[in-house]
Amino acid sequence: QVQLAEFGGGLVQAGGSLRLSCAASGRTLSSYAMGWFRQAPGKEREFVAVVSWSGRSTYYADSVKGRFTISRDNAKNTMYLQMNSAKPEDTAVYYCAAILDSGLHNTRAHEYDYWGQGTQVTVSS
Repeated sequence: QVQLAEFGGGLVQAGGSLRLSCAASGRTLSSYAMGWFRQAPGKEREFVAVVSWSGRSTYYADSVKGRFTISRDNAKNTMYLQMNSAKPEDTAVYYCAAILDSGLHNTRAHEYDYWGQGTQVTVSS
């Protein structure tokens, strides 16, 4: 069993930066790809970014490409999302998730095996 917990959410002004962390416990995630999703009020959960188990492969939603960076430190069992040039439309609850790495860029939420509880990110204009 894997437990995931997100940290680092909060309030940031438009154009500012925020760094989210996702800490895993229960077992090593070295065979798992890890992703970030977000859900705004009244909207469906949407894919943000995914990183392979090795950290060498990443994939981003078009809406965050060039602004957000996903990374992981397997020695610390932790994944990160560096959010730069934040926009009000980035406001959402951000979730981290894990899936056995198949070599594909998994962008669909229902495919993921484990989820964190979410952390609120609010970008003020």
